[in-house]
Amino acid sequence: MFIVTGGAGFIGSHVVQQLNRRGHTDILVVDNLERPEKFLNLSDLVIQDYLDKREFRARLDAGSFDPKVEAIFHNGACSDTMGGDGRYMLANNFGDSKALLGYALSRGIPMVYASSAATYGASPDFAPVPANERPLNVYGYSKLLFDQHVRQLGRVASPLVGLRYFNVYGPREGHKGRMMSVLHQLLRQLKDTGACKLFGACGGYEAGEQLRDFVYVGDIVDLNLHFAQGPMVQGIFNAGTGRARSFNAIAQTLISCLGRGRIEYIPFPDALQGKYQSFTQADLGTLRAAGYAREFTALEDGIRQTLAELPD
Repeated sequence: MFIVTGGAGFIGSHVVQQLNRRGHTDILVVDNLERPEKFLNLSDLVIQDYLDKREFRARLDAGSFDPKVEAIFHNGACSDTMGGDGRYMLANNFGDSKALLGYALSRGIPMVYASSAATYGASPDFAPVPANERPLNVYGYSKLLFDQHVRQLGRVASPLVGLRYFNVYGPREGHKGRMMSVLHQLLRQLKDTGACKLFGACGGYEAGEQLRDFVYVGDIVDLNLHFAQGPMVQGIFNAGTGRARSFNAIAQTLISCLGRGRIEYIPFPDALQGKYQSFTQADLGTLRAAGYAREFTALEDGIRQTLAELPD
């Protein structure tokens, strides 16, 4: 059996999809369907079982969960970067992760988990080392706290990999609301208003020229399966392309693909002052040193692939 936490979510459902494509249906999805529309991400996939995340945690704590597990893909988390409930954030992103890790280590199960580029926060450097970790919000801190916990373990007997996701985009994001990728937010704006609304000049960047490392979800899934089913690897690695691109580039590519639309610039929100990363770019040095050699999807190609998979 494979366990995919957050399996009804954006990245988790893509992991399930790729496992299906490789012939695996013995998959346990763990998630929270209080937002029932997330079921759509599973409706075209085949799984063996589903557990609510609270029931799953209770069974872990009680020691009553003991199937034969080949690998764990831990993508379940509260990902609201503007969330104000630190207690809830830490319970989900730190407490639940520690419980799952303890289970994996006790049984020698490979585990790949989602960390985040939000751990870097205010840092201008993006190599996965403590000197560069300066989170700007409690979400980033919750992810960093678990990374620190993993680092303190020392060597373990089975693969254990944290992937610091940069700005992931692709299909199956419809349930995410304000936490959808920039690509989907701009696509919705184009369809609703005919314009992509980007931030004006701020933080030393010209209008729409803030830079992020945008990474296609298919590349993220490949990283997950590579480390879970490959040779023994332990560490925390960046999951990005290594190339920063502007918000203008996304808007211009969308407008070109759709054959319509324009760009409008809006004032930078006061609520994001001091909490916003105007530049991210994954340092891939440790990832390449760990043996992952595959090239990442170019932004324009990833956007075209995403649009081709979206319903009309």
